[in-house]
Formats: sequence, C-alpha cells, structure tokens
Amino acid sequence: MLIGPAWQRMLPGVYLHAGAFRDADHGTWCEAAGLLLPPGGAIGGLSAAYLWGVNLVDARSPVTLVLPRTSRLRPHPRLRVMRSSLPPDDIARLGGLPITTPLRTAFDLGRSLPRAEGVAAVDAMLGARVMTLPKLIDYAAGRSGWLGAPQLRAVLALAEPLTESPMESRLRLLIVDAGLPRPVAQHDVFNARGRLLGRVDLAYPQWRIAIEYEGDHHREPARFRRDVARLNALRGAGWLVLRVTADDVLRHPGRTARQVAAAIGERR
Repeated sequence: MLIGPAWQRMLPGVYLHAGAFRDADHGTWCEAAGLLLPPGGAIGGLSAAYLWGVNLVDARSPVTLVLPRTSRLRPHPRLRVMRSSLPPDDIARLGGLPITTPLRTAFDLGRSLPRAEGVAAVDAMLGARVMTLPKLIDYAAGRSGWLGAPQLRAVLALAEPLTESPMESRLRLLIVDAGLPRPVAQHDVFNARGRLLGRVDLAYPQWRIAIEYEGDHHREPARFRRDVARLNALRGAGWLVLRVTADDVLRHPGRTARQVAAAIGERR
C-alpha cells in the first residue's frame, strides 16, 4: 500500500497521504521528524522557532534537531542535526512534539546563526512574546562557557523586542554597524496638539528623523494610500522621512548608511 500512488515517503519509515503532502508545511515536516527523534532529542533551532510562531524558514528548509552527542540518527537532506547538551528543563512539549523551550531556542539561534541572522531571529522571538530579553540574558549568563557564547552576548546587546520584521532588524544593524547612533524602534509621532500621526519603524526623535522599511506589503493599494497620508502628515509636522527597501539593505548597505548619516548631519 505504501509504495502505491496514495502515499508519499517523507523520511525513512515515515509516510504521508499524497493529498496532504502537496500542502505539507514546515510544521508537518517537524511532525514527521519527531517520529524519528531518539530519546533525549528535540526539535530545535529555526524549526522550534517556527513551532513557537516565528516563521524564518522557507518551504525547503530542513528540520533542525537538537540531539545528545551519544545518540544516533541516519543523515537525511531534510534533517539538520545539532549536537549539544540538552537538559530536560530545556525541552517542552507542543502538540505532543518535544521541542526546545523558547529560551533555549533563542539561545541556540543567537549563538549559531550568522550575526545578522542571529539578531533578526532573537528579535523575532522577543517580538512573539514567548519570552523576555531579561530572562534570555539571565539564561545566557548561566551558559557563558558554551560554544558561540561571545557572539550571543553581542547579539543580545543589539536585540530589540519592538522590531516587527527581520528586515527591520537588518536595517537597524546596518545603521549601528556604520557607527551611527542606535535609532528608536517603533516610535509614535504626535503633532503639536498631541494627535497621533503614526508609528515609524525607526526614529531619531531628537532630530525628527524617521526611517521606514518598505516591504512588499506596502504595495497593496489600501496600505499604499494610508502610507502616503501618514508620510504627508509626518512631513507636515517637520519630520524628515527616509524610505528604505530590501535592495537598499541587502545590496547597498554603505549607500543607505551614508544617507542616514547625511540626514543626521542635516538635522543636528
């Protein structure tokens, strides 16, 4: 029956009905991988973040497993294995799956991912409100000798719970790495009469400079009209607004940093 067209092999010994396989998301792959977990292991890393509500994976991302160093598991392209100590207190159960706790998940992401991705991942975990930054700092302090701890300390110093997207994290990091003052995240702007004009992604309130990341969702007609009205209101209140795209952040970081620096120089 399993070798017929009605079933799709996902992992060794794990099959899914063909109709469901077409719509399989990362959570389904996590469930499949969970059936192969050896004792003491758990879903971890970006996969655990996905299960905690933070989606930083794509359709082809492998499932991350955190396994004790002594356990064995056959390699597979859809599985990424991280060997590490995994105390029972670092494992939770979500829908029956063993999964690293939010604190352990963020701890692993911040110390193992490239720095920019680590900042974005920790920001996203904090933004999902599954933990707090003070608790994560305390958790990390108790594991200062673990691999990747120096990078994690740098990531935590840059973390911002109010960030609303990974690209906003990268934009903030770009600005800080250029030696510029750290901007305020998600700043509410009011006019002289105290009426809220809008919330901006990043701001230097003392100079009335707003920095807005323009993602694809800003192209939707209704959102575009609201953005134009908000932008005009900010300008009318004396704010200088810089609008930044993914291309500016990823392909032209130096130019983007110079534009921010020029705005600061103009307003000082």
